[in-house]
Amino acid sequence: MTEIMLVEDDQPILDLMEILLRRLGYEPVIIPDVREALERIRTDPPALILLDLMMAPVNGWEFLEKLRGVYGMCELPVLLFTASSTVDEKIADLNDPFLGVLKKPASIDELRAGIEQFLPGQGLKNNPE
Repeated sequence: MTEIMLVEDDQPILDLMEILLRRLGYEPVIIPDVREALERIRTDPPALILLDLMMAPVNGWEFLEKLRGVYGMCELPVLLFTASSTVDEKIADLNDPFLGVLKKPASIDELRAGIEQFLPGQGLKNNPE
């Protein structure tokens, strides 16, 4: 099963996203701590990362900068998971083809579409209802 790492510090969102990812046919790797996520990625990178931007003490932008600085991690797909309305401008400036945005709150169909842009055909083929 394809692993998707969720880096998020809000427990209710972690719980919900874990359920949704499983329903879509993915294996969620839940990591609420940025430092722990970076260590795990170095040794066992997932197929995709769902990344919350508003975390502390290291926010999602800092995580992304560190991730892209790690050798070989420039092509690891990242979906920024955020409620911010200004994120699209910053992403356009980065010109990173392996970076996308998933706006909070996201429906299961929006989550599926966001993941499919980077991992086509790797989840469940049918609607998991």
